[in-house]
Amino acid sequence: MKISFLLDGKITEIDFNKSNYTPTTTVLEYLRSISTKTGVKEGCAEGDCGACTITVAELQPPTSNLQPPTSLTYRALNSCLLFLPSINGKQLITVENLGTSKDLHVIQQAMVDTDASQCGFCTPGFVMSIFAQYKANSKSSEEQIVDALTGNLCRCTGYRPIMDAARISFKADYKDEFSEKETETIQLLQEINKNNDILKIETDEQKYFIPKTLTQLFELKKKLPNANIVSGSTDTALRVTIGKEIIKEIIDLSQTFELKEFTETETEFKIGSGVVLEDIRNAVETKLPALYKMLSVFGAKQIRNKATLGGNIGTASPIGDISMTLFAYKTKLVLANSKSERTIDLDKFITGYRKTELNQDEIIKTIIIPKPSKNEIINAYKISKRSHLDISTVSASFNLEKDSKGIVDKLIIVYGGMSAMTQHATKTEEFLIDKKWTEENILEAQKILETEFTPLSDARSSAQARVIMCKNLLMKFYNESC
Repeated sequence: MKISFLLDGKITEIDFNKSNYTPTTTVLEYLRSISTKTGVKEGCAEGDCGACTITVAELQPPTSNLQPPTSLTYRALNSCLLFLPSINGKQLITVENLGTSKDLHVIQQAMVDTDASQCGFCTPGFVMSIFAQYKANSKSSEEQIVDALTGNLCRCTGYRPIMDAARISFKADYKDEFSEKETETIQLLQEINKNNDILKIETDEQKYFIPKTLTQLFELKKKLPNANIVSGSTDTALRVTIGKEIIKEIIDLSQTFELKEFTETETEFKIGSGVVLEDIRNAVETKLPALYKMLSVFGAKQIRNKATLGGNIGTASPIGDISMTLFAYKTKLVLANSKSERTIDLDKFITGYRKTELNQDEIIKTIIIPKPSKNEIINAYKISKRSHLDISTVSASFNLEKDSKGIVDKLIIVYGGMSAMTQHATKTEEFLIDKKWTEENILEAQKILETEFTPLSDARSSAQARVIMCKNLLMKFYNESC
């Protein structure tokens, strides 16, 4: 019934038997209940504005080869999407921890020097996003700075002085309190994390479990077959913050370390379903460029630091940009239960609107992405009202293989946002295969595309506009592939 984490440099414990907090109390709500932690703000409560951004430092799991398990990883996160139990065994850092009025942190001083704050409501969130990026890479490029701040909105100052403050911060040769105390912090976190038992929080209304191993997970699934499975909780948390739902049973996989394995071989990537999207993005930049491109415009960094690949696939959203891109890479999934495993093609896994082939006793264990051959031309596109932190209106992915004469040998065309599920444009694929890859044939294929889908009209677009976008994306891929 207890969780332990570091706050203000010391171990803090919450006993759910002796507090008013529930298992789905968010970290934002918890911090706002503390009189000395008013820097964090609630703007949207759905991970869009960044006003509630905090930084969480954690030990890398022993199964991960993305970083050694003895180092700390600093991540900017939306505290409005974090359930309290998910910070068990981690260090929670707020803007109040960065400096004092007499001795500002270099980032805070840069914000002052560049006049980067007016009303101040969003300022702590910006500071924490810059801080997390500073701790990850103090010599960040312009692209990395922009990416780090994409999830923070400001309505009065404008972004130029905030960007200037970030640039100044990253030029500073500055060791802060966290650098000086990192060894001590690691030791404290190792002490908290030495227990491998299931974390169990059971109240009159809710049950919340965090298994550490797959064996524990499958035992829980047998006892609680209808429990909500979360990993990053960036989707499920909205049911609480926006929908005000009381979720009765939750199994949280965020600390099931066997789901965080990441392996690269000569022919493929094997990615545990619990690996967060930002770690995948950083690992595949040059080897899976279309996936890197789509991950770079998926939500914002605060979301990608928490959301997992398995969670994104498991939602089976028709506008899930990542699943749509993975179709083009001929991705397979390993589904597992307590007794066995089976492998299934991703494009066979999704069967309808938020429906999949996953059995009740199974989980998505591993995502297998084959490395493309030299002959494959793969690209993916997303159309939305803003480039970042927005849901797709229409998205598309393509995989083309031609022979030496320009004849199409193999072709994958997949769209999101055009039907109730991510779906192949099967008739268009069949029409173009064995034909020359020419503009004339693409124009004919566009006529077939018009008949492939019956999209909806909604707040993002009319059905007619979606059909036009769908056709244009095929032409865009043709132009770029040539």
